[in-house]
Amino acid sequence: MTKEHGTFAAIPLGLLIFLQAGISASSLIVEIVAGRMIAPYVGMSLYTWTAIIAVVLAGFSVGHWWGGRIAALDTARALRVTGWTMVAAACTTAGATLLLRAFAGPVVEAFTHPLAAITTLSALAFFLPSLFAGVPAPILTVAAMRGRDRSEQALGAMFAAGAVGAIAGTLLAGFLFVPWIGSVKTLVVITVVYAIAALICFRLGQTVPRGYVASVSGIAVAFAIGAGALALPSVCDRESSYYCIRTVALSDNPDDPVNLMVVDHLAHGISARKAPRVMFTEHAAMLDALPRMRMGRTDFTSFHIGGGTYSVPRAWADRGIGDITIAEIDPAVTEIAVDQFWFAPAAATILHGDARVALKRSKQTFDVIVGDAFTDIAAPEHLVTRQFFELVSRRLSPDGVFAMNLIDNVDRLDALAAVLVTLRDVFASVEVWTAAGPPRPGERRVFVLLASGSDSPVSAVDTRTPELSRFQVLGDAFVETILQEKNARILTDDHAPLAYLMGFDPAVD
Repeated sequence: MTKEHGTFAAIPLGLLIFLQAGISASSLIVEIVAGRMIAPYVGMSLYTWTAIIAVVLAGFSVGHWWGGRIAALDTARALRVTGWTMVAAACTTAGATLLLRAFAGPVVEAFTHPLAAITTLSALAFFLPSLFAGVPAPILTVAAMRGRDRSEQALGAMFAAGAVGAIAGTLLAGFLFVPWIGSVKTLVVITVVYAIAALICFRLGQTVPRGYVASVSGIAVAFAIGAGALALPSVCDRESSYYCIRTVALSDNPDDPVNLMVVDHLAHGISARKAPRVMFTEHAAMLDALPRMRMGRTDFTSFHIGGGTYSVPRAWADRGIGDITIAEIDPAVTEIAVDQFWFAPAAATILHGDARVALKRSKQTFDVIVGDAFTDIAAPEHLVTRQFFELVSRRLSPDGVFAMNLIDNVDRLDALAAVLVTLRDVFASVEVWTAAGPPRPGERRVFVLLASGSDSPVSAVDTRTPELSRFQVLGDAFVETILQEKNARILTDDHAPLAYLMGFDPAVD
């Protein structure tokens, strides 16, 4: 290259476009991976993504501002500085895993408000990688414009390269990197990409040999940090396209194992190998016992929204109940339920996909539809709307029943009220069942709503959880009092803020 008017002559535009697109793609991959890496500690919800996107955009904004100041320097010096910011991006990206492991526990314990914990964790691990990744864009764009007759075209090309890179990074993260190699290895790959970008920038900036030694040393530090992250044991037993899944052994007796499935940061179910009919959680006990009580027979058909540990379908199959259909969005959950929770896949028809889509496509009517899908602490919002409940009603037989699991804080009950009025808009009878006994202040209580054309013949049932437990239906007067106090709105596909109605509860784990 030759100097021209104190700057470099025009650098090949194709090379600058390549750098811009690659760095942009890498930064978006890191943003997507951030959500997956934080989920095992604070869950995956609207609030998690809101915090992550805000933190990443804040990092980009500071980086772009800083990059604009650097771009005012002569091209050679600006590119050398860019090389160092790419070394910093490589180091901080590789170190994000280590920071999460070191600070997740203390941060979650220190903040009583979950949103504060989510935002703090996001900032600790991913603000600096985003900041350093945001620096090159204005510098490379100015470098592309300098020394060209049609600088406006170069400007448009660089903006387009950044946008195309962002799109490519988003697709690569969701469809390739995370499901194929996992989050930690993905960050190591991005570390390598940033290191390569740093070397290109140093070369374009005509770094002197001594500078190359320092830059290579910095890149070596990034690789060492990445190697340390890879050496850590995985947080997940299985990291799928949807969840971080772990199996926890609850029994010390290898001849009588009892396992717990943890999805992201929440316990989703417990099963015992030798006791398929015993439920270990209140929600599973009610979803097992109440539909069977309503049917009063074993020759009924059922559709289950969400698989999890497959505890209820397993128990029903053991009782001789056939024609079981299960919609589970994550094939990895099914594989683990078969391998470690003793579910026999031949006992049911398993549909891997969204339950609402699966139910809409089905032409069959069912005697029982069970709703037990959760995204973080709440059911997915598209599964609690009037439009969805109308679909459920169309897929139920004339005497069929819909049983839906719901968790809410007894001091609020806004979510319960909203779902209740929405179900009442579709079904003639909606009952609210819960554990017998008065609630504790601040308790997050498990409810099961039974929706059908008629009331249940009994007001209480006894079942094992694994100890013998009683569940009862809430009285009509009490339910009406809740509805009057809350003045709840019907949830629709256009507006169903279930997680917001549930509020934040630091007791959730």
